[in-house]
Amino acid sequence: MTSSPSLARVRLSELVPYDGAPSSCYMRAVEVLSDSLTRYNAVVIELGSEDEALMRCGLESARLYFRIRAQSGAKCSSSKSSRGVYMYRAGRTLEDMDSSPPCMADVFRCMGKAARAALCAIARHLRLRSDVFNHLLDDSPLPVNEPSSSVLIASYRHMLLQNGKGALGGGNITTNCETEKGLLTLVCSDAPGLQVCDPNGRWYLADCGSAPGDLLLLIGKALSHATAGLRPAALCRTVTDHASASANPGRSSLVFRLMPQGNAILDCSPITAAGHVIPQSYVPISVSQFMDGLSAEEDILCNRSDSAFVARTNVNKEPTLRSVLSDSLSGAFLEDATLVSCGHSFGGLMLRRVIDTARCTLCDTEIETGSLIPNHALRAAAAAIKHEDDHRLFHNAALRKRRKEVGDHRGNGDLSAENGLHRSVQYPFTVNEKVVIKGNRRTPDKFIGKEAVITSQCLNGWYLLNIIESGEKVRLQYRSLRKIAKSQAAESQPFITVVEV
Repeated sequence: MTSSPSLARVRLSELVPYDGAPSSCYMRAVEVLSDSLTRYNAVVIELGSEDEALMRCGLESARLYFRIRAQSGAKCSSSKSSRGVYMYRAGRTLEDMDSSPPCMADVFRCMGKAARAALCAIARHLRLRSDVFNHLLDDSPLPVNEPSSSVLIASYRHMLLQNGKGALGGGNITTNCETEKGLLTLVCSDAPGLQVCDPNGRWYLADCGSAPGDLLLLIGKALSHATAGLRPAALCRTVTDHASASANPGRSSLVFRLMPQGNAILDCSPITAAGHVIPQSYVPISVSQFMDGLSAEEDILCNRSDSAFVARTNVNKEPTLRSVLSDSLSGAFLEDATLVSCGHSFGGLMLRRVIDTARCTLCDTEIETGSLIPNHALRAAAAAIKHEDDHRLFHNAALRKRRKEVGDHRGNGDLSAENGLHRSVQYPFTVNEKVVIKGNRRTPDKFIGKEAVITSQCLNGWYLLNIIESGEKVRLQYRSLRKIAKSQAAESQPFITVVEV
């Protein structure tokens, strides 16, 4: 391991999105951030005084949270918190008896703001619009009852209990390293213990000398694909510094992973439009399919032999149609499926590996690279599944766009479908309008026939109502409601007698 370099430090206040022409301070911060990512695959973002105090509170609350649980004897093996790890996701409905370290919601918002600002700065440095990656992110603010794709992980690790595994200067890179899958990762800790591999393959301690108000920024594989490799993903590993273990026997950390939506598309076309050269391997791919491919790639890296990996997969895991019709390395559909001399078919990156090694990765048989035959049947099946998958993904993207346009407290009427992409969502009622609950199979009997007032409009034609008679609140869809006739509404109004004096 090399000595720890002096990572560049950028203030979050200088990365805040600008209005109008970019200032010289903002452009300088963008250059410093990008230069550090190019040289070291990492950069430090400095928070303001208020955010720094929030990070200190989050780290201390995580430490106390896990200590209290350890002292109380919580031994549930299925609970993440019993292993010193807690995952917080904004918008997730808390289950019964679910507890979390304090101020996780505030920490999630703070680190999410920093991650989005850094993402805009990276796009700006690549000569792209600062909001070019926003379609990959959650809606801001989040829709009601929709959890965020991003996640905040609070963890506490007792350094003295690790028996020296992964100590500084040691450790096996292939078994003790990790590459982030998302767009960006921010790490905040109260003790050093994270190594990062620079572009030259040298490991260094990245968070040495960092304060709780410092966020270590790392690039994930999703952003690496979206930028066609111009921003490569960082490789990192957690280690134990025995020199500081006596003074600080534990390490609490907050890790924020900015993740893309599952129904988004990783497309490099903006990179091409900006004049960058795009390798042919960076094809548009759905986020869900991309993540499946990363999982398969991790399994291959964890096993030295490809044939052993395939044999274990066939025994322990039932293959899916998508896995059969997809390249196990890149996750792309086998639209270039080719039959090799042993009878197996490959495509994409795996086909290149088979050709380079002249050996089948499934049966370990030597193949004749000059006798490759296109597998037209497999190509047609992969193209058909890809077409259906793309149609579903763009359908979901169009639906999310329509939902965002509707918003809360918008007008009424039917939203007609455009180009037949999806069904219309009806909003025939307005806020503060009085209706009668006619009910359906799922409507509780006690509400049928009752008059109610609409208090707010939700997604997909649902409304939040206030029952006039009892004051109860209920959430029903438009099909369960009926407008009150004007004559009936007039009769329900109290009579007011005006006496002339």
